[in-house]
Amino acid sequence: MKKTFIPYMAIFFGVLSVSTAAVLVKLAGDIPSAVTANYRLIFAGLILLPYIVLKKKDELRKLGKKEWLLTMLAGFSLGIHFIVWFESFQYTSVASSTVIVTLQPIFAFIGTYLFFNERFSAGTVISMIIAIFGSFIIAWGDFQIAGEALYGDFLALLGAVFITIYFLFGQGVRTKISVMSYTFIAYGCGAVIILIYNLIRQNPLTGFQSSEWLIFIALAVIPTIFGLNLLNWALKWLSASYISMAILFEPIGASLLAYLILGELISWSQWLGGTIVIFGLLLFVASTRRNRKMKITISHE
Repeated sequence: MKKTFIPYMAIFFGVLSVSTAAVLVKLAGDIPSAVTANYRLIFAGLILLPYIVLKKKDELRKLGKKEWLLTMLAGFSLGIHFIVWFESFQYTSVASSTVIVTLQPIFAFIGTYLFFNERFSAGTVISMIIAIFGSFIIAWGDFQIAGEALYGDFLALLGAVFITIYFLFGQGVRTKISVMSYTFIAYGCGAVIILIYNLIRQNPLTGFQSSEWLIFIALAVIPTIFGLNLLNWALKWLSASYISMAILFEPIGASLLAYLILGELISWSQWLGGTIVIFGLLLFVASTRRNRKMKITISHE
């Protein structure tokens, strides 16, 4: 029973949990998005701190300078990812933003092609074209609604680029460090880079209502700690390729929650473009799985 049912339930609730991130950011209202991102990483790091102190401090001591540098650079990239992705929700819908940021696997494959000599198959190229075509449909539809929506789509695309950089920096490090230690350092460095950004922009860091503090904590607990840990746990029973496919349905969960909680409607272009993007990405993951054994670090929204 455990090997057949419980892992699938873990994936379902894991994807549903990470899908809450976009809605929680929207619920933060007028709070600067970078402040929301900052507290998400700060609280996530504080939650992990007792475990790191008790179980992983020796591992951190043994890390070499190269591993520290790569992990810190990964964390900085993660911080920038959250800055631009959270900011995108100020201009475009949850549906558009989450679909576009889900293009990350394509950027990741391009990065591994450029830096690690991965090779494209015909199926991979076709699936990428399909997914990118779907994103153009979303962008075109958003441009018809408002120019600022297109700007939000662009920020979401930048978010996909920087989360890809985060994964590429971490690719070599994750063979030498546990996921808990890696994410702890990355969250800390990400929080630092966002804090610097907030100080430069003179964004308020205090004076929030109790309900707003609860949103910050919820962001750290539900999508970051709870959701990602469920997906990582499922890796013991199911392949990384299967889980990576499941994660592609995050935009559906996020859009549904945005409709139920925020009353956000989905336009025809978002329906059509989102469906094409997800279809293309499913083909893309299936194609890359046939070509190589996929390695994944579940560390996103």
